[in-house]
Amino acid sequence: MATEGGGKEMNEIKTQFTTREGPYKLLPHSEYSRPNRVPFNSQGSNPVRVSFVNLNDQSGNGDRLCFNVGRELYFYIYKGVRKAADLSKPIDKRIYKGTQPTCHDFNHLTATAESVSLLVGFSAGQVQLIDPIKKETSKLFNEEDGVAVVFSWPDRDLSGCGDM
Repeated sequence: MATEGGGKEMNEIKTQFTTREGPYKLLPHSEYSRPNRVPFNSQGSNPVRVSFVNLNDQSGNGDRLCFNVGRELYFYIYKGVRKAADLSKPIDKRIYKGTQPTCHDFNHLTATAESVSLLVGFSAGQVQLIDPIKKETSKLFNEEDGVAVVFSWPDRDLSGCGDM
């Protein structure tokens, strides 16, 4: 039991404290359940890319979010900045073994609540078309050498992309 100078017990639960090893902080569920972190690679690390699509479904939660972390690709319901997504329950999660996703983009013209087309570019140059709602995968395209850095569906404007 911890006591203060006057002999009173301290029943306060700390949410953060610092030791010689560094600071410790109580994390909210959304941060604690975040997907596995990728170890730092000094040889060159691929940045995380994020893609959004609105599916206009009946529930009012039509926004979907796709992001990559290392060799993993995640697809979630996006509820806005005020309410965190439940990162322990992705709609779709894919782990790639030989290559890693470097960019992705949704087809906004054909997106529905039942199906959405997502192009995924990889570090070895391949491009794959997947449907994360139906969990379908089509074949790989462009299996030649190279790196897919950025691409877009023909209806989209890439002028705002910083990678061009």
